[in-house]
Amino acid sequence: MNKSVGFCSFVKSVDLADEPIEDSYECIFDQYEKVVVQALATSFGLDFLVQDRHGGDVDTIYNVRKIGADSEMTYKNDKNAASYENRGKYDGKDYHSDKNFSDIKHEKRKEYFENGNQGFLDEYTGKENLGFLGKSKNAPTDKNANLDHIISAKSIHEDKGRVLAGIDGKELANSSENFAWTNEKLNKSMGADEIPDYIAAHPELDETTKKNMLAHYKKAKKAYDAKIARAYYTSKGFWRDTGKAAAKLGISMGVRQALGLVFTEIWFTVKDAIVLSKESGENLFVAIANAVKKGLENAKEKFGEIWHKFIEGAVAGVLSSLVTTLANIFFTTAKSAIKIIRESFASLSSACNILIVNPDSYPLGERFVAAAKVIATGASVVAGSMVNELLRKTPLATIPIVCDIVPTFCSVLVTGIMSCSFLHILDHNEVIKKAVEKLNSLPDIDNFRYSLKKQAELLTHYLAELMSLDFDKLEKQEKAFSEAAQKLSACTSEKEMNDCLHLIYKDLQIDIPWKDYDSFDDFMNDENAHLVFA
Repeated sequence: MNKSVGFCSFVKSVDLADEPIEDSYECIFDQYEKVVVQALATSFGLDFLVQDRHGGDVDTIYNVRKIGADSEMTYKNDKNAASYENRGKYDGKDYHSDKNFSDIKHEKRKEYFENGNQGFLDEYTGKENLGFLGKSKNAPTDKNANLDHIISAKSIHEDKGRVLAGIDGKELANSSENFAWTNEKLNKSMGADEIPDYIAAHPELDETTKKNMLAHYKKAKKAYDAKIARAYYTSKGFWRDTGKAAAKLGISMGVRQALGLVFTEIWFTVKDAIVLSKESGENLFVAIANAVKKGLENAKEKFGEIWHKFIEGAVAGVLSSLVTTLANIFFTTAKSAIKIIRESFASLSSACNILIVNPDSYPLGERFVAAAKVIATGASVVAGSMVNELLRKTPLATIPIVCDIVPTFCSVLVTGIMSCSFLHILDHNEVIKKAVEKLNSLPDIDNFRYSLKKQAELLTHYLAELMSLDFDKLEKQEKAFSEAAQKLSACTSEKEMNDCLHLIYKDLQIDIPWKDYDSFDDFMNDENAHLVFA
């Protein structure tokens, strides 16, 4: 760079456009290696920091009812498991001697006799032939009235969801929504079976009876589940467990993301050291050790960036935990689904940070591309996780050692290839390039900020160039020019000024533009003459 060039000229000499990128695999991997390495480091290499559990980290009514039927399902909170173990043995006599149960039977019996022993409705068969016929051997059991627990008292007592909600079983079993009048024969035949199970085992039942029984069961079950859900999902215990799970995953994800950035920084420092040491194998390990130290130092210098990564990961972890818990209220999320939710939120959190906060002051178009790259990388990780899960369901899962190595390798490979492919498309597709240029041209405060940032970088560069000047020489030149200006200002005639200028030219060792001529007049008389400025 010319030392005397001005800042404006310097700016014009700098090409701000991106350098053309060669369309080759080597260039693609060089350009995106850092993105891919960080994605792989955080998503696979550091996943041991985040322990996904089948069904999430918080007990839900839906999931605890799966315990026993689902071999992978367990209680997430040991206190909830202990509560179920200590529920006590089912006592049918205790449930059937409840005051509400006795009062309803007493009121119905009183009404029956006051109405002249007129038969009333069997809510299961649909026939109006029920009555209180006593306990004699001759009393027809298909007409003798019984008050039935629609949801059996035993199943309510044994219900893990009910115990989880902390509601007394007798209170639920003997609520008005859980009663139906039917005949003694049918009631005793049902025993402690649930209505759907009983119907499935007794195909001889007529269609009307089946239909009425199922209708009553669905209505009672809906009211029953609503009471349990309302009690548990508004309880302090549920929200305390939810908060703990979200905080734990948030911290784990934050640490994972931050460490991923640190390890990536170390890897690239080590990689450079290996490349530089290829000529001297004996110094290789020393160079690697020094590079690790240097990588850590580089990471320390990027504390702000690491902190932002931690915050991004923490936010993603909290949100993914809450979404997983919400999902588990309605269905069971497997480990693979939880990982997909987690990785999706990690990508979305980073993308939202770019789009909304825009910490790097990207122009509008580049902001969208940067966010798209983050989402594309996250999608690649999700795809890799799905490949991992699919392979573990194949016969490979039965082969020792191979069952762990092959799925992990394939998932990492898929993630790496997809990441590179997506990123290459986003940077080289002509349609995307035109869209980015159009968006960048739109008025936007961040465009202005980006422009200022670029100008600041150029000014810093220019000032750094100026710092290399010889200031002693510059000071002497400034003094000489100052003295020349004083001499010129003291001149009182044109001849005196002309003589003064000749002396100044000589003192400053500046060649006269017509130096090959004796006088300016001789120069002007030569039609082939040219002024020459040094």
